[in-house]
Amino acid sequence: MPYTVTPTALPGVLILEPKVFGDARGFFFESFNARDFANCTGLDVPFVQDNHSKSALGVLRGLHYQIEHPQGKLVRVTQGEVFDVAVDMRRSSPHFGRWEGVVLSAENKRQLWIPPGFAHGFLVTSDSAEFLYKTTDYWYPEHERCLFWNDPALDIKWPVSLSPLLAAKDQAGLPLHSAATFA
Repeated sequence: MPYTVTPTALPGVLILEPKVFGDARGFFFESFNARDFANCTGLDVPFVQDNHSKSALGVLRGLHYQIEHPQGKLVRVTQGEVFDVAVDMRRSSPHFGRWEGVVLSAENKRQLWIPPGFAHGFLVTSDSAEFLYKTTDYWYPEHERCLFWNDPALDIKWPVSLSPLLAAKDQAGLPLHSAATFA
């Protein structure tokens, strides 16, 4: 199998670890193959957009989701390290409001699949990090919502001892009890 797939405590959120071939020259791995992804996960999803960001130590991006045109995301880090978080925003789910956090790094080469219906964010824990993600729908800024990263109701255990660096939209995130959710 090209990936080892590990379920998380949140059904549907999956950790994928690609098979890496390495020797004295370096390494090679297939970072994405639609057929193998479908075979390993049981998911046949179309990816329509790729995004790439670079962030400095302490930058926290998120927790973002689109209330219309929800996006599934396959995320990974190509340089540095992040603590990546998914939050179940589906009110009908028995896991509503629960979160899962995973360390993704250039070194461990892990990927995280986050299905539609989840908020997503990450905190950079290295000097800088380059973050790539494939999405199953396009970005619609008018439908984007932001959950407050430090909502006590979520109680996310971010690995941070200082205040993270946030964009204005992330500073204005809503707490879970007043955020728009999925059915």
